[in-house]
Amino acid sequence: MLQPVTRCMRLLHTRPLNKPIPKPSPSLVSDSKMIQQCNTSITKYMRTGQCHSALRIFNNMTQRTSVSWNAMISGYLLNNKFDLARQMFDKMPQRDLVSWNVMITGCVRNGNLGAARNLFDQMPHRDAVSWNAMLSGYAQHGYVEEARMVFDRIPNKNSISWNGILAAYVQNGRIEDAQKLFESNSAWDVVSWNCLMGGYVRKKRLIDARCLFDRMPKRDEVSWNTMISGYAQNRELAEAHKLFDESPIKDVYTWTAMVSGYVQNGMVDEARRVFDEMPLKNSVSWNAMIAGYLQCKKIEVAKELFDAMPCKNVSSWNTMITGFAQSGSIDLARDLFEKMPWRDCISWGAIISGYAHLGNNEEALRLFVEMKRSGEKANRSIFSCILSTCAEITSLELGCQLHAQLVKVGLGSGWYVGNALLSMYCKCGNIDEANVIFEEISDKDIVSWNTIIAGYARHGFGKEALRVFESMKRSGVKPDEVTMVGVLSACSHSGLVDRGTHYFHTMNHDYGITTNSKHYTCMIDLLGRAGRLDDALNLMKNMPFEPDAATWGALLGASRIYGNTELAEKAAEMVFQMEPDNAGMYVLLSNLYAASGRWGDVGAMRLKMRDTGVKKVPGYSWVEVQSKIHVFSVGDGTHPDTVRIYGYLEELYFRLKEDGYISSPKLVLHDVEEEEKEHMLRYHSEKLAVAFGILNIQGGRPIRVFKNLRVGEVLLRCDFV
Repeated sequence: MLQPVTRCMRLLHTRPLNKPIPKPSPSLVSDSKMIQQCNTSITKYMRTGQCHSALRIFNNMTQRTSVSWNAMISGYLLNNKFDLARQMFDKMPQRDLVSWNVMITGCVRNGNLGAARNLFDQMPHRDAVSWNAMLSGYAQHGYVEEARMVFDRIPNKNSISWNGILAAYVQNGRIEDAQKLFESNSAWDVVSWNCLMGGYVRKKRLIDARCLFDRMPKRDEVSWNTMISGYAQNRELAEAHKLFDESPIKDVYTWTAMVSGYVQNGMVDEARRVFDEMPLKNSVSWNAMIAGYLQCKKIEVAKELFDAMPCKNVSSWNTMITGFAQSGSIDLARDLFEKMPWRDCISWGAIISGYAHLGNNEEALRLFVEMKRSGEKANRSIFSCILSTCAEITSLELGCQLHAQLVKVGLGSGWYVGNALLSMYCKCGNIDEANVIFEEISDKDIVSWNTIIAGYARHGFGKEALRVFESMKRSGVKPDEVTMVGVLSACSHSGLVDRGTHYFHTMNHDYGITTNSKHYTCMIDLLGRAGRLDDALNLMKNMPFEPDAATWGALLGASRIYGNTELAEKAAEMVFQMEPDNAGMYVLLSNLYAASGRWGDVGAMRLKMRDTGVKKVPGYSWVEVQSKIHVFSVGDGTHPDTVRIYGYLEELYFRLKEDGYISSPKLVLHDVEEEEKEHMLRYHSEKLAVAFGILNIQGGRPIRVFKNLRVGEVLLRCDFV
């Protein structure tokens, strides 16, 4: 006679999935032993990911117990098939306590706390597992008050309940509440002691952590490792080493804690000594040592260690890729990336950020698209990197698409992604949307405030920038050096000389900020734009340090605006000494000569540029239409829509001329005939871009034109369009 399990397997394997299986005789499946064997088989198949096989056995059981249903539900959850688990739960004719608890736990792990709470409220009976599942769910998602409310309602609290609420406080940074809770109960186990001690370590409260460690009635490996890691991570290596020597049980994590401690403190040779002494190493040990060599730029040694590693995991590959990318060896990083046996989102993030860091934005974007097509989900870090890439290439439409994706996948909240979105919208010129994002960030940090202030300043909304600055102070956020650069820049771009001067002279007294070269450069730019060149020069002379090229450049720019050739020549000479290949300063001085009609000096300047090998960067303007970038240069005739663009500008020019408009050829700083100057004015790159935008962008929508150089006065006369 066949054993019941053998018969159960035959039910599974004798026919293909698409063929119906005749119902077995009652004698085959009715006895409890057969049901038990089928339940065991379901569990086995679920654990190996064979959900179809498990379902097949389940469907062909004429009699099922709650264990059968629970095995299917928990199996689906184990294989991340939440919807199928919920369907099975809803079909279940009679649920027991295990069914409810398994489904609630599944909802929690799936991040659906609302569904978990609904099920919890529907339960006819609850046990400690039910209460603890809800407590854990709230704690894991940061809802500490809700977790505490659940804890207070638990009728019979056990050690899991107490440890759950303690962990909720610790994991969410509420260490004082955790301490009060801990002191209110004496029946803590070693897990509890380790949890609170770990919280102290994360808060860098090593004295409190050590006091707790010394009070512990019983210590395990985690206790020793936590304290050793705490000392090592906070540069107290002598104490770490002392505890390491005293530790009665040294496991692989104890040794790795010392290796990581030395690595984090730049003591790679000491780390290697400990690493070589380790009786047993795991992948974490190898990765820590490899990371140490990469941090101190010993790339070849890191590669040798990586090649010798017997147990490479995905973190090992990611560590090497990140190290190569950060050291500028992007080709080596890419080669490793292509050789990886499998990748996770960190792998993709490492290579994408590597290309972005080196300015290869197109390749970073291409890899992001490839990652999406591979099915890998982007995390907050990758989205932030790609948003920064969009900001660098001023691709607003692509940035908006990414914003929509973030909202869709539920990553659109929080300061980390919020700051990246904020920066993207500011740099891409959509200051209104930037303000919306700023207001939506509930946990604004100093970067959030600095970004919106700088954004308003960059786009000429000085008063708005200062309004945000005052709001920042009222919110209790202390300004830093970057904040004051944005504030002074806002004053400069809006002509608020008195307010800018006040902020400059009081920032040290009011906020404890020492003025640096960037603050002085902003002030010189502010005074220079207002025509107070003597004040700007005097401020420069009284600087507590030598002016840099940017400071002299600000003075040169102001001198050009007000036609002070003598001061401009002096400033330019200083810039040339510091940055002999700064083409922008050559062009600025040359333009000043041209505006003064000193064409001989213009020629001499161009000759000097040629002799020193400095090349003028051509001016380009570009506009984004339907996710495509269109680039224009002065007099450009290469664009497919050239005929339409030129025809539109010609028609516009003649209509304006009929209304009395007179162009200003003096704005063209080239020694050419008046007719040629007229042509250059009419078909300037900015005007070509604006015209193309008018012809192709729906009326009422803003046209955003970007330039690689400063927008000239010519564009300021584009109001007629």
